[in-house]
Amino acid sequence: AQVVESGGGLVQPGGSLRLSCAASGFTFRWAAMSWYRQAPGKERELVAAINSAGGSTNYADSVKGRFTISRDNAKNTVYLQMNSLKPEDTGVYYCHARFVYDYWGQGTQVTVSS
Repeated sequence: AQVVESGGGLVQPGGSLRLSCAASGFTFRWAAMSWYRQAPGKERELVAAINSAGGSTNYADSVKGRFTISRDNAKNTVYLQMNSLKPEDTGVYYCHARFVYDYWGQGTQVTVSS
């Protein structure tokens, strides 16, 4: 079982990126999914989370109104749409799944810089 992130990169302040996380090896539609990030020298923090049905989401205060988490259970994929990016959004973004066990991806780098 695994989750694999993609979509990171370098973007200018004010720009947008969409991260994807493809899951396999477990029953995705029953898993709660989250995105975390870790900036250099800081602890990993929760950015956004979505329940198994997709009807409930929550966000870190720092990203509310700018980021949107969503999921497509038919594609076993969760997304993080990031708009109005700021330099402080820079970090490695990790996908996390919780279904009986915890699954973490390898992370994808997001750099917001001019």
